[in-house]
Amino acid sequence: MSGAVNRTTMQSAALEQSLVLERRARLNRRLIVAGKLLILVILSAVIMGPVLTAFLGSLRTTGQFLSRPFGLPTAGIHWENYTNILTGKAFWTAAQNSLIITVGVATLNITLSSMMAFAFSRVRFLGRSLLFNILSLGLLFPLVIALLPLFIQLRNLGLTNSLWGVILPLTAFGLPGSVVILRSFFMAVPGELEDASYIDGCTTLGFFRHILLPISRPALTAVVTMQIVVAWNEYFLPLLVLTNDKKWPLPLGIMQFMGQYGWDYAGIMAYVTLLIIPAVIFYIVTEKYIVTGLTGGELKG
Repeated sequence: MSGAVNRTTMQSAALEQSLVLERRARLNRRLIVAGKLLILVILSAVIMGPVLTAFLGSLRTTGQFLSRPFGLPTAGIHWENYTNILTGKAFWTAAQNSLIITVGVATLNITLSSMMAFAFSRVRFLGRSLLFNILSLGLLFPLVIALLPLFIQLRNLGLTNSLWGVILPLTAFGLPGSVVILRSFFMAVPGELEDASYIDGCTTLGFFRHILLPISRPALTAVVTMQIVVAWNEYFLPLLVLTNDKKWPLPLGIMQFMGQYGWDYAGIMAYVTLLIIPAVIFYIVTEKYIVTGLTGGELKG
């Protein structure tokens, strides 16, 4: 009888101990989740803080902005900061130049990188791995460290003071990252799918164009989005290459606006907001494709 009581007592103690351990584990998981959320909130505040400051500052007067840089527009919204910019010809000229540069870079980059990634992932040839490793080394060298030799080369080619002098270097320096992303996605496509397309009479070019590219849309969207954001916000290369202010893109347009209206901080904040809005909207629209594209995608078959 006493042995049965002891066993029951031991079982109750073990059950109580397991419940305590489970509650501790649940509490630890909640603390970890709360810590991660806190870190994300802090990072979001750090990233979005300047954007919100520029937007809120653009809705007030310069005097209000200088007195309270992080304040809200309590004395009414001053839309004239935007209308003064949007009614000027200089802004739309800079916007047109930025659009030409962005579309040119994105188009050339996605065209060249998709073909290169296809060759490095699906075509077997001598030296494929060596060439890919050499291309990948381009990820180690940002554009800013090559500005001086790049300017000399562009001057020798007669591309200074030309939008092509901005488009071609941005495309070239963006190719390594784009090829790495697309190659990893292309390699995830099952080989059986390619073999089946050949059996059905599809050529290599047909497989690339009609099968591989459509199912790789997330990776292509990720590459295009990154190139658009980089080209839209590029500052140093146009500053070095373009001497005619009629060919300046929006980032240089801000510098020109500051030179003319250096005292109008509210107007400058409005100009910065107008520069940021297109890139932010495009990123929000394509965000789900970017995540899939950068993680290699989920291909089943």
